[in-house]
Amino acid sequence: MEISFYHLTLQPLGVALPKLLSKVREADMKAVIKVPSAVEMDDIDQMLWTFDKGSFLAHDAEKSKHPEDQPIYITTNDDNPASADVLVLTDGATCEMLDGYKRVLEMFDGNNPTAVEEARGRWSKYKTDGHDLTYWQQTETGGWTKKA
Repeated sequence: MEISFYHLTLQPLGVALPKLLSKVREADMKAVIKVPSAVEMDDIDQMLWTFDKGSFLAHDAEKSKHPEDQPIYITTNDDNPASADVLVLTDGATCEMLDGYKRVLEMFDGNNPTAVEEARGRWSKYKTDGHDLTYWQQTETGGWTKKA
């Protein structure tokens, strides 16, 4: 499994996440977004409804009556009810159950020294566990450049 680290330096999560999720959906894949608390879950839920007036990313969160049908599912738990292909970890969230995912996207705030240090620790653990790792840095135009 490939685990990709996305170092947010020029655009915040609210701008970068919808772009990555759009690519996931264009590839006809499903995603689970894991966040550390209900506050972040509600923030991302609202952001996905409002990030672009001309676009829409179908999604729901833990309160969903039909989580198994969601192409994008936001949760504070390690569950994957829709058998998603991609796990997105934000705001320092971790997941003990990586099996079943094709890719994991770790998104962290590069302007927060604590978040950077925690991401380095997760990178080391994943490397020790034998995962394939990639590191992506934001470009000035909002794209990504592979650095490692």
